[in-house]
Amino acid sequence: MATTSDTLQRQRSSDIAVRLARFRELGIVVFLIAVLGMTIAFQPDFLLKPINIRSILLWIPLLTVVAMGEMMVIITRGIDVSIGSMLAFAGIVVGMIFRDVPGFNIYLGALIGILLGALLGAVNGGLIAWLKIPPIITTLGTLSVYRGLVFIVSEGRQIDPNHVPTALIRWSQRGPFGIQWVPYVVLIAVVVAFLAYAFLRYTKGGRSIYAIGGNPEAARLRGVPVETTTFSVYLITGALCGLAGILYASRFGFVNPGETGVGFELTVIAAVVVGGTNVFGGSGSVLGVFLGCLLLGTINVALAVLGVASTWQLAVYGFVILLAVTVDAVIRRELRRATTGE
Repeated sequence: MATTSDTLQRQRSSDIAVRLARFRELGIVVFLIAVLGMTIAFQPDFLLKPINIRSILLWIPLLTVVAMGEMMVIITRGIDVSIGSMLAFAGIVVGMIFRDVPGFNIYLGALIGILLGALLGAVNGGLIAWLKIPPIITTLGTLSVYRGLVFIVSEGRQIDPNHVPTALIRWSQRGPFGIQWVPYVVLIAVVVAFLAYAFLRYTKGGRSIYAIGGNPEAARLRGVPVETTTFSVYLITGALCGLAGILYASRFGFVNPGETGVGFELTVIAAVVVGGTNVFGGSGSVLGVFLGCLLLGTINVALAVLGVASTWQLAVYGFVILLAVTVDAVIRRELRRATTGE
C-alpha cells in the first residue's frame, strides 16, 4: 500500500511539474503578446512594416544558436559567461582569413570558426570538469583571456565590410530560392535548435545532462560519466559560439575586437532563464528557450523603434532575469509543497 501511495505521489508531482512547465511557456507567449500590444499602442504600424519583422528575424539567430549551448550548461548547474569572447575570437580569426586569403571558401571558414570555438569551449570544460574550478570563476577568467586574445591576434584592427565575402553576407540577406523573408541565418538557427532538441530528448548524452543537473552524485552512482558530460556541454557551447561568430560577420558585415560579443552573455543568459531553464539545474526545454529568444528579440527591436536608449536595454534584460529567477523560485516551492504535502 505504501509503495502504491509513493508511486501516486511521484506521479502527481510529475504531472504538476509538466503543467507548470507548460504554464511557463504559455506565460512567455502572453508576455510577448503584451510587448507587441504596448508597442503597437505607440507605433500602430509596427507589425505592418517589413523592416521591423525582418529586424526581429535577423536578431534571433545569433541569440538562438548560442542559447542552445548555454541552456545545456545551465541545466548541468553551470554557467558560461565567456560566450561573447569566444564568439568574437572565432569571428575575428576567420575574418582575418577572409581578408588575407581572397576567395577563401566560406563553408571552410565556417568550419574553422566552429573548431576554434570548440577549442576554447574545451578549455573551459577541462578546467571545470577535471580541475573542479567553479564555472563562474573559470568563465569569468576566460572571458578576459579570450577577449585579450582577440586583441592580440587582430592587433586591435577591425575586419571591415570589404573583407567579408559577399557570399557570406548573403546568408543574412536572402534564403533558398532567393526568398528574403527567411534568410539562411534563420534556417541555420532553426536547424541548430532542432538538433539540440533531438540530442536532449532522444540520446543518452542528453539524458545524462538532465541527470547531472538534477543530482550530480546520484547521476554518478547510476553510472553517468559526470566529468565527460560536463566537459562536452562546454565544448558544444564553444562550438556554437564559433558558428555564431560567422553569423555575426554575415549579419553585420564587420567584426570589431572591442565591440563584437561584448555584453552578449547577459542577453543569452536572460533568454535561457526567461525561457524556463532552471537556474539551479535539472530542467529546461528547447521550445522555452526559443520563445525566450523570440521575446528578447522583439523587445530589442521594439525599444529601438520606440526610440528608447540602448542603455535601457541592459536594464530590461536584468529585469527579465530577476523576474525569471523569481518565477523559478515560486515553481520550486510549489513542487516541494506538492511532493511533501506541506
